[in-house]
Amino acid sequence: MLSQKKLIDIVKSTVPVLEKYGVTITKHFYKRMFAEHPELLNIFNHANQEKGRQQTALANTVLAAAKHIDELEVLLPAVRQIGFKHRSLGVKPEQYPIIGENLLASIKEVLGDAATEDILSAWKEAYGEIAKVFMKVESDMYDEAAAMEGGWRDFKVFKVVKKEKESDLITSFYFQPKDGGQVPDYRPGQYITLRLLIPGDTYMVNRQYSLSKAADLRSFRISVKKESDHQPAGKVSNYLHDSIDVGDEVEISAPAGDFYLCDPAARRPINLISGGVGITPTMSMLQTIAEENPQREVHFVHAARNPQVQAFRPDVLSYMEKMPNAHACFVYDTGEAGPDAVIGRVNKALLKEKTNPAGDYYICGPVPFMHDITRDLEMLGVEKQSIHFEFFGPKIEWAEV
Repeated sequence: MLSQKKLIDIVKSTVPVLEKYGVTITKHFYKRMFAEHPELLNIFNHANQEKGRQQTALANTVLAAAKHIDELEVLLPAVRQIGFKHRSLGVKPEQYPIIGENLLASIKEVLGDAATEDILSAWKEAYGEIAKVFMKVESDMYDEAAAMEGGWRDFKVFKVVKKEKESDLITSFYFQPKDGGQVPDYRPGQYITLRLLIPGDTYMVNRQYSLSKAADLRSFRISVKKESDHQPAGKVSNYLHDSIDVGDEVEISAPAGDFYLCDPAARRPINLISGGVGITPTMSMLQTIAEENPQREVHFVHAARNPQVQAFRPDVLSYMEKMPNAHACFVYDTGEAGPDAVIGRVNKALLKEKTNPAGDYYICGPVPFMHDITRDLEMLGVEKQSIHFEFFGPKIEWAEV
């Protein structure tokens, strides 16, 4: 076993190599691991694999670990975020040795002679320590999910009890437990994972969807955009829209996620900003505030291509009527302007006019949308700790930790 100082020095010395070859290594890793362990295809999101997101996220995770190998506690917020994803997908401790074995083999096979025995030994020990951190966090999350009233540990069978069209592109699905029990309470903004076997496939697919209504202990609701305007089309979203109906069964994991309304009863102003189907977690937040704290100052800004593809407009306006200090603004690329609608983009000028910089911001939408919003808010002087956002997919910016 290497000494602590030597291990740290060797791992940190690999940072430049990981910066250059990290994604090459992780692409090789996934290909190798799936060939050796095809059963893991049931866990990983293949859309993220095809787009290269997962490979980049893992490369950045390894890089961040190398940079902070002597202070792993720095990574705990990011570990917790990833841990929620892992728990919701059913990642288990016995899979970590498989990941480690294939990651080390990929480092050797990609780097060749540059991956010396000292480097491989150092990374083997380092991976063991990093895996322990992840496994502890995730073990606690499994225990918390199972201990909740109405909770469970892995996946549970639910029935579709209602299917409702919300716009030209978005449809809502309501689920209740097959066993007739209650669903656990959840925080507004959290998500669930659906696990499905699509006819013709040989492996299960997992997709995470925000819960789009306030918790009521009776049912879950997700609202899914049919991704058919690009290639490849969204496999799961199209299957849900076209083939899943009332009475069908799906497997669901307990609510998860660290993007949620921190204190629904707070007096601090809140700004809910969304783009497209990113409206789903902000609807859960808005409904919760309307029911539990209707006097709170709320600014709801939503961007969509046009009114026909926007979901939940009547619901938003209904909540506004119950909230004397709430304001809604719909922003469309095309359509007609009105008292609560503008034509254009959510930009710095609009954010300055339609939001309160003294409050918290919760943002969800396409990645470029969220990037532009956070940039503009920071330019307006909003503090980083007041900006919260949700991105469904691997956190490719993790190396910035």
